[in-house]
Amino acid sequence: MRIFHIHSSGVQELTALPAQMPAQGFLWVACARPAFQARLAEIQGRLQALIGLQLVDLHVSDLLNAQLPSHYDYTSQYDLLVFRRLATVQGDAAPPEQLVTAAPAAPAVATEPDHPHAPAKRSGPPVLRRIDTSPVGFAVFDQLLLTVHPTDCAVRDAYATRLLAATPANGNGNGTNATASHAAHGNAHAGPGIGEGRSSPISGSRLPTSPADLMLRVVNQMVDGYLDLRRELTRQLDHWQTELLKPRARYVNWTSLLEARLSLHMLDEICEDQRTAVQDWIDALETWALPDTPTGLRELDLLKVRSRDVLEHIERVVHHVRRLEQSTETAVQMHFSVQSNRTNDIMRTLTALTAVFLPLNLIAGIFGMNFEFIPLVHKADGFWWAMGSMVFIAVALVLLFWRKRYLARTR
Repeated sequence: MRIFHIHSSGVQELTALPAQMPAQGFLWVACARPAFQARLAEIQGRLQALIGLQLVDLHVSDLLNAQLPSHYDYTSQYDLLVFRRLATVQGDAAPPEQLVTAAPAAPAVATEPDHPHAPAKRSGPPVLRRIDTSPVGFAVFDQLLLTVHPTDCAVRDAYATRLLAATPANGNGNGTNATASHAAHGNAHAGPGIGEGRSSPISGSRLPTSPADLMLRVVNQMVDGYLDLRRELTRQLDHWQTELLKPRARYVNWTSLLEARLSLHMLDEICEDQRTAVQDWIDALETWALPDTPTGLRELDLLKVRSRDVLEHIERVVHHVRRLEQSTETAVQMHFSVQSNRTNDIMRTLTALTAVFLPLNLIAGIFGMNFEFIPLVHKADGFWWAMGSMVFIAVALVLLFWRKRYLARTR
């Protein structure tokens, strides 16, 4: 569990939850799902002591569910958002998978994970096989944000590192200093995420102003991870199209192609759930009471703008995933079209050659009849007349078919 005190002058990581709410700023309590389950009673008691509220039992079940889709819910005291993140199981980039092989390969078998929190092994292309989508829960209170992440969540550690890097070293007895060494420690635990490590540090004037603002920033970082996946998916798809369009391909690994289509369809469903959850959050923002101060109005407007920005990013991801699905279908159709054209070329050539030999077989059959009197049979030059006519007919038909491109190869 990691606890942060975020206020206007900076960010401070605490070693434990304070006895009472700070006078300024708000708290961010970020914990892994196993730790949240193990310390649930303690966390509920701390929430009751700090803000006088506790999580509803159904929301606790949602935060503990590792298979829950993205959704939004609310009570009169707090809001709950479950958002599926994007991470990679292995950070090393793998080369594009050979979709077309010389011989059938044994299909990969999906195995059960070694422990409940380990991702199941899947077959298919490496770029899609390494994707791990696990839900991240956000409980947004007025002065506290509780987040429940998967074990060793890279998104949490990366954003926490950015927060600490934006604050000068100013610790006290209850917290740790936000020094460069602490930032390096956070990077060491960040793990192999997608789209992390390239964001600029957060300046002091752009620190989150509320728990809802912090939630939207973390969600936006997770959506950017989906956007960064486009390069690898596009590269994999381009490689497949090249392999599928090879006319001499003997065997296509349809298992990998099917796994790719299923994975893209899964991403499409996840993004649709994300869009619905964020849209519900935006609709809930419209029902909030308008603040009395200009500063409060500006913060509410910024929340709405940031929410719409996150929704626009999700829509871009949905559009790209659907375009990849369509491109995969198009590549398959083009593959069968190429194979069909190649088959047509072969059948057309065989038909033309058969048509060339048909009159030759007719002449040979006539002169092979068992009649005593047949023209040219008893002449000395009859054989050469027959052979010459056969050669002339064959050459004439070949030239005719060549001119009509019956013997030409389709490019």
